[in-house]
Amino acid sequence: MPNPPFPLHRPGLTPSKAAALIGTGLLVLASGCRSEQVSHFRVPKEMASAESAPRPAMPPKPMGERTGEVPASDVPPPPTPKGSLKWSLPKGWSELPGGGMRFATFKAPYAGKLEATVVVLPGPAGGELANVNRWRGQIALPALDEAGLAKARTALKSKVGTINVYDFTSDGQAKSRMVAGYVSTPDGNTWFLKLNGDADPVAKAKPDFMTILGSLHLD
Repeated sequence: MPNPPFPLHRPGLTPSKAAALIGTGLLVLASGCRSEQVSHFRVPKEMASAESAPRPAMPPKPMGERTGEVPASDVPPPPTPKGSLKWSLPKGWSELPGGGMRFATFKAPYAGKLEATVVVLPGPAGGELANVNRWRGQIALPALDEAGLAKARTALKSKVGTINVYDFTSDGQAKSRMVAGYVSTPDGNTWFLKLNGDADPVAKAKPDFMTILGSLHLD
């Protein structure tokens, strides 16, 4: 601590005056200490302005960069497998290009909720039982065991080999129906051809769909 601002030993200085001088000195010292402490934490005006100024907003990232998904425009069409299946379409049917997991989509000349698709996957694609039970789940039907699978299966001969065909109709008043063909090709790929929608339109389109399955052959 610095020396007191007033000397304590002065000629003719009474004790009461000395006490008053000491008190005055202590007040000065305390004021000086407080001043030093305050000035030590003082922030320059330029820094305070910079801290309080709003920061520019960062531009939002593209959707694919935020979530990791690939934008729809960047999803390539499915590759054409070697030795892929070919088919003949009945009169009035047309084929639309595939995309994503779909190899092709068929458009049937029947009104109502109706869709026909072709999907190809490498290898056994999870197995026949798992795929059939997945289809049944799509129309709210319970899963089958191996015995139930064999009972539900119908074999259709074609130039590509035996096609396993399944035909399921949902329960309830508003019925959905699905007809599906399952076949494996010599290159190891598994093909699924499905006709599904409301029960009435599917019933009308089924004969044509079975003709498509019967026309399957290798490229």
